[in-house]
Amino acid sequence: MEADQELPAGDFSSWMSGMQSALGGEQASDVPCGGCTACCTSSQFVHIGPDEKKTLARIPTELVFPAPGWPTGHVVLGYDENGHCPMLADGRCSIYADRPRTCRTYDCRVFPAAGLDPGDDRTPMIAERVRHWRFTFPTAADRNQHAAVRAATAFLRENRDRFAEGVVPANATQLAVLAVNVHAAFLRFDDDAGRTTVVSPPFDVIEQEVLRRTRPRHAT
Repeated sequence: MEADQELPAGDFSSWMSGMQSALGGEQASDVPCGGCTACCTSSQFVHIGPDEKKTLARIPTELVFPAPGWPTGHVVLGYDENGHCPMLADGRCSIYADRPRTCRTYDCRVFPAAGLDPGDDRTPMIAERVRHWRFTFPTAADRNQHAAVRAATAFLRENRDRFAEGVVPANATQLAVLAVNVHAAFLRFDDDAGRTTVVSPPFDVIEQEVLRRTRPRHAT
């Protein structure tokens, strides 16, 4: 991919609607990958929940291990010596129909949406892809929604130490997803202006929303 080549990421509000539906389990993410397998070849651990029976039945037990910080039954799928998902064969997912929920919801457009870099040296291909995505903002609602997601990201990073330890993820993907999930708390309809505006809510409001979104992970 050439350095100045742009990849159309779609209208922001449409992308957000699809992303939230995917995170809610209503549908899979519809990512225009175009043959890209960066997320499958970047040394990523894939979380699999205990309810994903069909997925777990397709993966050899020796390839998964308990997921740190999650309740019993949650596991992660590792990667091979090349940083590739072991279920990737000939450049394609060998269990695509039964792929993990994490894979179904993964969408690297979440990084430019949240204003985040994918993270570390293991993800250069994802980072390269992310640099080329370009959202469009046909309405004020699109722009405000984008601003709210980025405001959520900034708030979570700046106030990380005020939350209980481990509540705000250090992982860039998880942080971006959390920002998407709580962004609505940074939007308010202004009756006088007749439109939605971006606001700065108090910490306790965001804390409650974050805990509501992350509670299953921290359950005992």
